[in-house]
Amino acid sequence: MAKTKTQFLCQNCGTVHNRWAGKCDGCGEWNTIVEEDPMGGIGGGPGRAPKKGRAVALTTLSGETEEAPRVFTGISELDRATGGGFVRGSAVLIGGDPGIGKSTLLMQAAAALSRRGHRIIYVSGEEAVAQVRLRAQRLGAADSDVLLAAETNVEDILATISEGKRPDLVIIDSIQTLWSDTADSAPGTVTQVRTGVQAMIRFAKQTGAAMVLVGHVTKEGQIAGPRVVEHMVDAVLYFEGDRGHHYRILRTVKNRFGPTDEIGVFEMSDKGLRDVSNPSELFLGERNAKSPGAAVFAGMEGTRPVLVEVQALVAATSLGTPRRAVVGWDSSRLAMILAVLEAHCGVKLGNHDVYLNVAGGYRISEPAADMAIASALVSSLAGAALPPDCVFFGEISLSGAVRPVSQTAQRLKEAEKLGFASAMLPATSAELPKTGNARWTMIEDLPDLVSRIARSGRKLGKDHQNAGEDD
Repeated sequence: MAKTKTQFLCQNCGTVHNRWAGKCDGCGEWNTIVEEDPMGGIGGGPGRAPKKGRAVALTTLSGETEEAPRVFTGISELDRATGGGFVRGSAVLIGGDPGIGKSTLLMQAAAALSRRGHRIIYVSGEEAVAQVRLRAQRLGAADSDVLLAAETNVEDILATISEGKRPDLVIIDSIQTLWSDTADSAPGTVTQVRTGVQAMIRFAKQTGAAMVLVGHVTKEGQIAGPRVVEHMVDAVLYFEGDRGHHYRILRTVKNRFGPTDEIGVFEMSDKGLRDVSNPSELFLGERNAKSPGAAVFAGMEGTRPVLVEVQALVAATSLGTPRRAVVGWDSSRLAMILAVLEAHCGVKLGNHDVYLNVAGGYRISEPAADMAIASALVSSLAGAALPPDCVFFGEISLSGAVRPVSQTAQRLKEAEKLGFASAMLPATSAELPKTGNARWTMIEDLPDLVSRIARSGRKLGKDHQNAGEDD
């Protein structure tokens, strides 16, 4: 009989240790390492001889392929984020902060699919049946034929959803509450989460039912549990939003059946989440075009162009170390832009506090926002407002050159559709749209951009002076 070997597993990140320790080497958390059986009750168990495998048929890459069958919810922004609806037999993991609207969105999707004739099963592990019914009544979904259960045991859930006709969509809310008899550990631990997710994915692949799993997030905003769960599922969606704003963003970070970096934008109301077909108007709705330090960035989220305002405030400081506060952008990239402005443009910001904010609580992740950030900083320092009908985009290198970005034509078309008649973009940009109404200003490097902003500021000041003399 082979000797049973135990291992020590971190319940926060899943790192395996040979012996117990107070601090995990993988994530740095304390008192998260627990002794567990590596077999976890799954498979043959210790001492059992491995079963001889069978040969499988090999095939080639060439051959006929079929489009993945999808279940369309009718909620346009949700279908956009998932790549056109939920794929049958796939597993989707949705994460987000508590109270952000995950259960609300899934209840609305379940009701919409049920009204289309699909068989939907909603399994809640955190709320009682009465609580889920109250939410359904508030959202106007109580009249749908969604099948509801409140259960946390994996074996009981599988036995329930396997009865009768195959479900088209199964919603598990949430995976941290699942527990299985085959794993000897508490619910929410790495072993239990991994066991429960494996069982749900196996059911989805065998039956062809779409599986939606809700996952908790940590204080850093990442989905709790081991990252292996994100590798196991077919798609990972993050539900983002600020409680101070009424909109929510469903962001796709992984999708085996569609594009990644796609977003769906929703507006929160007392009746649930509402689709926002044009998020640019939402982010630019309260814009003050005459204030200095504000630039409009033409960005891309997957296949969708999004226009958002970038606000900068540069103020003199009496402190020895000036402050650098950033909301909605990468702070290290701001430090790089400030260094390039000082090294190649002579813009001295070492004795100034710099505050940067992306309006509306939106978060920018692409480097194409470099030129909009630099324009807002120079505008605030010079006290000159940028042209109100101009958008900015372009990546800035350490040498001060402005590099081209992808999907230039889509950015410019979206800007022109919203009434922006001019744009400042990299000089080497290709695929410019053919139009005679808009003006494109090609920027070769960062000193060229700074000089243009300075000239426009002097012209604006001269116009104000002439207007005062006329009065």
